[in-house]
Amino acid sequence: MKLRYRTVWISDTHLGSRGARAAELSAFLKRVRCDKLYLVGDIIDMESLRQRWYWPAAHNDVIRRLLKMAKRGVEIIYIPGNHDAGARQYLFLSFGGLRLCLQDIHHLADGRRLLVTHGDQYDLIVTNSPWLAHLGTWTYDWLLLFNRLFNGIRAVLGLPYYSLSQRIKMRVKSACQFMSRFEQTLSGAAKHKGLAGVVCGHIHKAESKTVHGVSYFNCGDWVEGCSALVEHDDGRVEVIDAEAILTKIEAEKAALVLAGDHDTAGSNAPLRGDEALVPLGGVMSPGSGTDLLAEIDDDFDTEVIAEIDGDPNNDRGGTGDIHEAPRRRASAVFAAR
Repeated sequence: MKLRYRTVWISDTHLGSRGARAAELSAFLKRVRCDKLYLVGDIIDMESLRQRWYWPAAHNDVIRRLLKMAKRGVEIIYIPGNHDAGARQYLFLSFGGLRLCLQDIHHLADGRRLLVTHGDQYDLIVTNSPWLAHLGTWTYDWLLLFNRLFNGIRAVLGLPYYSLSQRIKMRVKSACQFMSRFEQTLSGAAKHKGLAGVVCGHIHKAESKTVHGVSYFNCGDWVEGCSALVEHDDGRVEVIDAEAILTKIEAEKAALVLAGDHDTAGSNAPLRGDEALVPLGGVMSPGSGTDLLAEIDDDFDTEVIAEIDGDPNNDRGGTGDIHEAPRRRASAVFAAR
């Protein structure tokens, strides 16, 4: 099942840090179909990478997903934040279909205009007291480490993820006051520019509300939670819990697999390349060979293309039948699903 939106905003993924929930982000991007995608800052944690290099395969998967979306025609706008500020020296350039800018004005389908910015420029601590900002980052990193250990224990016990770090942060009075001032400052800036609202990140708190008569939206993060901001085709904007959506999709897939196993018990009919069943919208329905290859490509990428576009008598195909490799891969995809 694909998730269709007009626009998607994500921020504070902090790839390159141990707290990044890259596997969940990659799974979400794989499901999303949109016209425009905003990366609203702190996507790559360059500060963390400078201190200690950490870049597992899961973080590569996210970059691969983004490049694939750009290749398919999605407009991707990357607005660097304070943790990936090094990318600001490349503003207004394009890399692999990703366009960099300091901030942007987004036009909703209903005509409203929104300021899109990471938000660190409106954070007086970051701009006026860098040493205090670094101290806060150091403290926050230790809090996230404790949060990972805490949730590791919960996972062993079979309990779901719980953001203890976010809970603690919300109970600290000074942190709540800072967030309130941040929201008021950004909303005031949007109102001063004559805009209907603002979209930001930075403080790792997903939000959708009205401040100073304008709409304030915060994308949240992919460290303490897995949230995103989306625009529907009618211009409606909302915060979504991506983790909850992915969990629901997996549960529906599992139910379909169980139902399919029951309905097809004892059937060993081989798949034909032009009549393969393609998961479409969560339902197994007839699809074309092109749709099938698109589904396979999502899971196997260039390996399948090499087998299809290359010499049919290669050492993998063996039989010389160009449809043999896709058929085997299709079986593998459906078995995995």
